[in-house]
Amino acid sequence: MNFALSDEQVMLREAARSALSRVDTIAGARAALTDPAALPGLWPTVVEAGWAGLLVDEDHGGAGLGGLEALLVAEECGRVLAATSLLGLLPAVAILVAAGDEALEAIADGRLRPAVVPARPPDGRVGAWTVDPVSGHARAPAPRAVVQGRSVALSGTVAHVPDAPGADLLVAIGVDGDGRPVAAALPTGSDGVKLEPVVRYDPTRSLAHVHLEGARGRHLDVCPTTLENAWYLGHAVIAAEALGGVQACLEMSVAYARERFTFGRPIGSYQSIKHELTEVLRLQENARGLQYYSGWALESQPDEFALAASAARAAAGTAFDFATRSAINVHGGIGATWEHDAPLFFRRAQLSRRLLGGSGDATDRVADLILSSAA
Repeated sequence: MNFALSDEQVMLREAARSALSRVDTIAGARAALTDPAALPGLWPTVVEAGWAGLLVDEDHGGAGLGGLEALLVAEECGRVLAATSLLGLLPAVAILVAAGDEALEAIADGRLRPAVVPARPPDGRVGAWTVDPVSGHARAPAPRAVVQGRSVALSGTVAHVPDAPGADLLVAIGVDGDGRPVAAALPTGSDGVKLEPVVRYDPTRSLAHVHLEGARGRHLDVCPTTLENAWYLGHAVIAAEALGGVQACLEMSVAYARERFTFGRPIGSYQSIKHELTEVLRLQENARGLQYYSGWALESQPDEFALAASAARAAAGTAFDFATRSAINVHGGIGATWEHDAPLFFRRAQLSRRLLGGSGDATDRVADLILSSAA
């Protein structure tokens, strides 16, 4: 198994970095701390770069690329805290592609912006489909679904849905009376759909509580495995963004450790700093290997994708948390670290660790899958 990137994948990553460099996303993240409306809108960048159609097949106007390519783009977005809506977009598109939905061409050319309303698949610990709650630690039940011909009526609340604000189409997952998962495409302007935008610690992450009250949309005829993979694809996207953030934190920390002198020596020459930054590098490379593995598994070994994506989410979350704390520590000599960019990445790391069930849930899923396979 060779995880070296192809020339085309390297070019895609470089093109993504170039596209994102045209907007000062870090400055926008800082400005959004006091005024969330100051966050730059990057949907035009997403459309121009062709990322809206990354997973859409060429017959419907998309690029027809795979999961690994999409994750490479997400990594570059995380590197500069870009609010590009890929976390909501990519899992939604994956479901719509599997369903052969009528909206694919409009999505590929940027006329329609989808976002997934995610639901967590059951496992050995929780035997039903669940969603993130508005408050508390207990998982909330997935919305109730009533299938009527080619339409589905959904009722329920899903909290902290990434990228729902600004979306034109919600790809929502509910359960029918027998507990089976059902997917529906709901225009956000439909009767019974209410979005409650919320800001939680990191203003670069667009969130909303989605309230559905008999909201009716078209039934997406997909198998349960597709809906399960959409959940894990969300984990993989968070992992990819976290990996980009780790890289950014390591680069800024190494640069500062070389230029900051104390007692006539650069602080990077002190053993404690060297060991700390080496640990960031170790965690980063562990997470990178798992990230590439998850992108490969999505296309080539789908029965391993749940494990791969969960492992990548757990490893990247740990790496990002450590890297942001390390960056703040290394830059402590500034005296007022809050004025630096490092705390912006810290905010992203802390919120990312809590979305879609959280990094802890991904770790539990890895343990559950490994133990069940060994039984």
